[in-house]
This record gives sequence, structure tokens and C-alpha cells, in this order.
Amino acid sequence: MAKQTFEKAMKKLERIVQELDSGDQPLEDAVKKFEEGVKLSKFCSEKLDETEKRITILLKDQTGNLFEKPFISESESEDA
Repeated sequence: MAKQTFEKAMKKLERIVQELDSGDQPLEDAVKKFEEGVKLSKFCSEKLDETEKRITILLKDQTGNLFEKPFISESESEDA
């Protein structure tokens, strides 16, 4: 099985949402698609969290030297 990537998971999730929105599936199939969508959503969320933790912002101090500062998301800064 090919390795799951964020991009592939998002495309598959979008397809599942479209299929569920159509309402053309039997209930049992819709439930299976929903379960698969939940798993894909969790995978994507975890990938985004991992990526966010790896992001750093390069800044210059007053003397022109570069330094790294950990990325803090808007939601994290609101929690502080």
C-alpha cells in the first residue's frame, strides 16, 4: 500500500464529503464512508499539528543577526 500523504488524504476526504452530500448511498455505505472520513480527518489534523511544531520563523534582531523563534499559532497565543 502506498504511503498516505496529507495531500492524498485531503483529496480522498473531499471526495467522501461530496459522496455523502449527494445522499445517493445506502445508509450502511454512508456510515462506512463517514467512518473513513473521520480517520482521514484525524490523520490530516495530526499532520498539520506535526508540521506546525516544525515551523520556525527567522527574525533579525536590532544588530541584524538572524535568530530562530518557535512558531506560535493564533490559537496558542490566545490560550496564553
